[in-house]
Parts: sequence; C-alpha cells; structure tokens
Amino acid sequence: MNQGRTLTDAEREANSAAAIQAIDTVEPILSYDTANNLQMAIAQYEPFVMAGGWEQVPQETYGVTMGVRRDGVVQLKRRLLSSADMAMVDQVDEAFDGPTDGALRRFQARHGLQVNGQVDEPTWYALNVPAEARLHQLRLNLLRVQAMARALADRYVVVNIPAAFIEVVEGGMVQRRHTAVVGRIDRQTPILKSRIHQINFNPFWNVPVSIIRRDLIKYMNENPNYLTEQKIRILDGNGQEVQPSSINWQTEEAVNYRFRQDPGPLNSMGNVKINFHNPHAVYLHDTPTKGLFGDNARFLSSGCVRVDQVQDFVSWVLRDTSGWASGEVGNVFATGERKDVDVRNPVEIHTTYISAWANRDGVVSFRDDVYEFDMAGKVAFET
Repeated sequence: MNQGRTLTDAEREANSAAAIQAIDTVEPILSYDTANNLQMAIAQYEPFVMAGGWEQVPQETYGVTMGVRRDGVVQLKRRLLSSADMAMVDQVDEAFDGPTDGALRRFQARHGLQVNGQVDEPTWYALNVPAEARLHQLRLNLLRVQAMARALADRYVVVNIPAAFIEVVEGGMVQRRHTAVVGRIDRQTPILKSRIHQINFNPFWNVPVSIIRRDLIKYMNENPNYLTEQKIRILDGNGQEVQPSSINWQTEEAVNYRFRQDPGPLNSMGNVKINFHNPHAVYLHDTPTKGLFGDNARFLSSGCVRVDQVQDFVSWVLRDTSGWASGEVGNVFATGERKDVDVRNPVEIHTTYISAWANRDGVVSFRDDVYEFDMAGKVAFET
C-alpha cells in the first residue's frame, strides 16, 4: 500500500474483521484450555519483561490514523511489534500505513476497545500499560481460572465482569457471546455461582430499596412528575396505590413503600428478567436503552446485568423446556404477554472476574481492572 493514501472502507472493514477474528474463537474464557493458554502466555511474557518490556507511546500519537506522518509513530510501531500485533517489517518509519492500521485494530480488539484504527484516548492509555503490569494480570488470572474450572457443568453461562460480556458454553465450546452492561464501580456486580431457574416475560420491576434511596428520591426532587412519566407506582404494605404527592421527598420516607414499574417499553428490565438464586438480589435482564451496548466502558448498572441480543440468550436457556421451540420467545416479546416460565434443567451461571486470558493461537486479551481486584491481588472470591 502507498503510505500517503487513506484506506478504502473495504480495506478498513477487512482489517477490523481480521482483528476480531483473532479473538473470536470457540474456547471458553473459563476452562482448562484457557488455563493452559495462560501458562503459555506467561512463558512468553516473562523473558520479555526481564529484558525491559516495551517502550511508552508518546502523546504526539493522539488522533493519529491511516495516511498520517507524525512524530511518535515510530514508537507506536515498535510498541505494536513488541506485543506481536504487527508483523516484522524491514524498516520502521513515522508513516502510519496499512499494516500499522491492521496492527492497531488487532490491539484494540484484544483490549476490548472500539476497533477504529485511531489512537484515541482509551487506546493510548492501553498502549502505555507496562508489560510488567500485564504479566501480573496473566499470573493472577491463571490462578482464578484454575480455581474455577475444576467443577464446570457441560452447559453453563459465564458473565465476565471486566470484559462486560457473556459466554454461552456447551460441550466445551462457546456457542455464542453477548455484550453486557454490568455494575458500576460503586454498585458492583457480585461474584457468584448459581443456576438460571426462571424466566419472567414482560415483568414488573420492583425497585430495590437501595435505588429508591440513592436515585428515586433525588429524581423526584428534580422532577416531581418523574414516577408518573416512568410508569412507576407506589404501593403501601397492603398493596394499595399511594400518590407521589402524599410523600415527603425531602426525607427518606419513600423507603417505607414499595415502588413497582409497569411492564412496557419504559420498563427497566425490558422484555425479560432472568432469575437465579443468590443472596444479592441480582439477575440478568433486557433493557430499553440498547445504545449502551455500543460503549467501550459498560459499567453502568446497579449490580444486575443487562444482556444484548437477549431473545437468543433466553431461547438457548429454554431449549429443553417444553413448549419453547425456536421462535416462541420472539412471539411473547412481540405480544407483550406477562408470563413466568420455570426452566427445565436449570443452567449453571458464573459471574466472574477474568481480566486477562489467551486462546490457543497465542492471542492474549486484557481488560481494565475496573473493580481493582487485580491491584489487591485478589484470587479467591466468596460465591
């Protein structure tokens, strides 16, 4: 490719597709295969770290993209060469060319970033995480995977919190992956093991007391019509509806009542709620705000997990449940029918914290230590 030209849309798409293909394998993130792959990645990183790791990428690379010549691109290329995102070249110069675009997109895919071929702020920060820190992540996550992979069912679901995605696994292979929205830093999704035992279609949402206290009181002080607009009703201990105007919103009186949102397009759980027994009152669910699935940092919930392409996920969970052949879930979504279904052969679910993993092709993925469990050296979790 000529160094001064811009890639066509087709070439950009091809580079992005190759980057995503490198990480999109059928190997589960929680498995003995991943433990073996992590051991190989550690063996590759250890001598590299002992030799000094990789160099930092300067701020001059901010915004750099295909066709640009700029100071700092030489360091960028050397950084991409160091992590094997870029194939060896005869000469490293300051031109951001086609191979550099492909290498940067591969790096972005491995780190869960927007695959856009541009050194944006999240990409620049990820490029400058020291190799020693990445090796620390690999070692910690090897221990986590080894501990959790010992007693897995044949069919299970993994919610990986740092990556904010879900894997559906059967027969030792990933059947599909779903983008997720997980708990924010101050309202974390808990680490747990359980089984998905019930599906609630077009559910009511009973607002947790923590959200009443932290959010609804504030919203009502800002907008007295908030509950009415959101189709949220207030119920007393006898199940009788209470008018918002009868509550003193300058106090915490509201926590003495039950708040319930009607099913419908505004409902915070969307078309479906997915239940599993746990002491934290968390669950998986749909959402009306599907635009959030396109964000890089999807740590926005109050502890529960929102699931993209949730119709396919629920269909897989209900596969062995009588009366729920392919297409039935979509029919209930379309009609808005209120319905609860017990799952035959409840599906094992793990919410986990795996911030580094590798596949059999030697491609290593990393995610930010959003809950600072890596920083604390945390390996074992109460489940």
